[in-house]
Amino acid sequence: MSDTLNIDEAIVDPKTYGDEHAYHRIFAALRRDDPVHWAAPRDYRPFWAVTRHADIMAVELNAANFLNDPRQFLVTAKDEELLFEQTGSRKFADNLVAMDDPKHRAYRALTAAWFGAKSIKGLEGEIAALARETVDKMVDMGGACDFAAEIAAWFPLRTIMIVLGVPRADEPLMLELSQKLFGAVGGLEGMAGMVDAFNAFNAYFATVTADRRANPRDDVATILATATINGEPIGEAERNAYYLIVAAAGHDTTSSSISGGLLALIQNPAEMAKLRADPSLVAKAVDEFIRWTTPVKHFFRTAVNDCEVAGRQVRAGDSLMMCYPSGNRDEAAFVDPFAFRVDRPDAKKHLAFGYGPHLCLGNALAKLEIRLLFTELLARIDDIQLAGDPAWVEASFVSGLKRLPITYAVKR
Repeated sequence: MSDTLNIDEAIVDPKTYGDEHAYHRIFAALRRDDPVHWAAPRDYRPFWAVTRHADIMAVELNAANFLNDPRQFLVTAKDEELLFEQTGSRKFADNLVAMDDPKHRAYRALTAAWFGAKSIKGLEGEIAALARETVDKMVDMGGACDFAAEIAAWFPLRTIMIVLGVPRADEPLMLELSQKLFGAVGGLEGMAGMVDAFNAFNAYFATVTADRRANPRDDVATILATATINGEPIGEAERNAYYLIVAAAGHDTTSSSISGGLLALIQNPAEMAKLRADPSLVAKAVDEFIRWTTPVKHFFRTAVNDCEVAGRQVRAGDSLMMCYPSGNRDEAAFVDPFAFRVDRPDAKKHLAFGYGPHLCLGNALAKLEIRLLFTELLARIDDIQLAGDPAWVEASFVSGLKRLPITYAVKR
């Protein structure tokens, strides 16, 4: 019993997500011995931890029986009740990842064309210019930097600001708020930090909305500011939640894949050498970076009807936690999953963007950003080495490297 309790507490402990070795040790054992594990940790409502690739896919494909509403991510029972008292809902924000059909389909359609591969291709020149500017910054820094904090955090943020049409002067505020939000979700600040960051986002984008209605542009902010569904303007709460997921989620997850990808290359010099010898491999390597880091650690689903998942009897109303990093290290889904390989043929099978109808809307943009930055970086920066110990954000929802000190040489 004590071992089960320890596992349950480890699953919800933010510190587990700041120690990749501890996480993978725990979840490898669950995949082997108890792949759909009933967890009843202190301070949280109980849930099923779904740890295998195939089972996560099966749940996410069955959107009729496994809903995103109302439980989104790990929040203590006390904070859930506090949220319900304040808002009348137990979900933090009514955004795409919290919606189910038909509402999800209607709201996704608002920006689906804008985030489609054809539209994103039109941004390639601007993002490539940002990548050059980012590596220019590394050149000017004299051969040493904290890559996570000074490079990886800023490049995807600037891309998202282009998407939203937000001025560069406001980038520090956007970075502060997104980091505060995701550090709080599943972290140590809890609901208070989440609510503070969300309120600040809402206040900022209320101003953006007013501006776009008066001065429309070709950007996502204009789409959201003027959006209608069935002839009616979308609600303020839904619009603000949409801004949030574009601005914060689109930035933080990509920055984690960038910094985690570079760390993996440093720790696997033969793989770094492969990329340098054949830059055309970068496009394939991007999916391996994302599989390897898996910045979004989980989402929840709620069962509509009694059912069975991998032999476990799940009752209507039960919560299921989709454990994405575990699925992305599943020995049944990937050949030698704990090996980092830039030319891995099965990397695209990763679940880091989710699966099924809730596949991440911005996945093509994220992959384009990562490809362009690493193409530029590897062409101009050489001899990249660790200059200290990396450190990870301790948060159970979205987490990645918060510190990656490196030294490097500039190619002449």
